[in-house]
Amino acid sequence: MQSAASSVPEYLDSLPEDRRALIDAVRAVILENLDAGYREAMQYGMIGYAVPHSVFPAGYHCDPAQPLPFAALASQKNHVSLYLMGLYVGCTDDKETEEVLWFRQAWADAGKKKLDMGKSCVRFKKLDDIALDVIGQAIRRMPTSRYIERYLAVLAAGSRRPARKA
Repeated sequence: MQSAASSVPEYLDSLPEDRRALIDAVRAVILENLDAGYREAMQYGMIGYAVPHSVFPAGYHCDPAQPLPFAALASQKNHVSLYLMGLYVGCTDDKETEEVLWFRQAWADAGKKKLDMGKSCVRFKKLDDIALDVIGQAIRRMPTSRYIERYLAVLAAGSRRPARKA
């Protein structure tokens, strides 16, 4: 569900208390591990983490007016979604990146509830279901410079679609 909130505090204030607590916990881990080249702001109706135009002037190829999205956090109807585009940059329809394979294994090793993961989306309902340390590592493993480099390589190769494999 997209929010009409124009700021992160406004978005957080609009959430029911249980959802806000869940979003706050994940957001704290993201902010603690986020490279200085990314910025937090509302993007596409969610809390977004993106490479600002001051760092990457070209912006997002689908909408150059938007900064390059890296991650996002959203309260959906039945769950919370964490979008980790940094994991999926470079995936194809038949091959996942090393980052995705690492993430799946790290999540399994953490002993949490089975990973509910789509294209670049990790879904969860309770804080106990989340491997917060793995999320922190995933954010930390993709500094801005590496993300831009991978993003540009994917564009140069002509592959703009993320993997369909879940």
